[in-house]
Amino acid sequence: MTTSTEGAAAKSVSAAGPVDAHVGGRIRLRRTLLGMSQEKLADALGLTFQQVQKYERGTNRVGASRLYDLARVLDVPIGFFFDDMREDTSAASAPVFPVSTGFAETQSAFGGPPPKAVASPKLFDLPPDEASLFTKRETVDLVRSYYRIPDSSMRKRMLDLIRSMSSTSETL
Repeated sequence: MTTSTEGAAAKSVSAAGPVDAHVGGRIRLRRTLLGMSQEKLADALGLTFQQVQKYERGTNRVGASRLYDLARVLDVPIGFFFDDMREDTSAASAPVFPVSTGFAETQSAFGGPPPKAVASPKLFDLPPDEASLFTKRETVDLVRSYYRIPDSSMRKRMLDLIRSMSSTSETL
């Protein structure tokens, strides 16, 4: 029989957390960038659109095989779902396992534990409030429309016009 404390600990390990919310946000970002509805993504995966909603909100965890299917359908590498994840997000949700002394000797026989992964450079180094702009449908529609302008000089003039109308015009 398990005590209520053990049951609560087991539940917290399996419950969706910050990493799941990040992965869900990346699923939604890619889906909207492709102009795909939740229904179309669900059909491609053999799911209901409600399940896709739960994945995107981070309410439900995405298993390894489902993540593989999502990467295939959304045409991205699996690592895409973890891009731009803050270091403290992944550390906060990592379960803590007891250390086994026998494993340490085994690791040293193979040259020790693997080195820490080097953080990949971020495409955008934006504050969270600005980074969230790239997940909005309005932003996606604006970017799509912009790149559908066939004349590159017209696109440049549109960019100049938008910059001149914004209160915080930045030059690139």
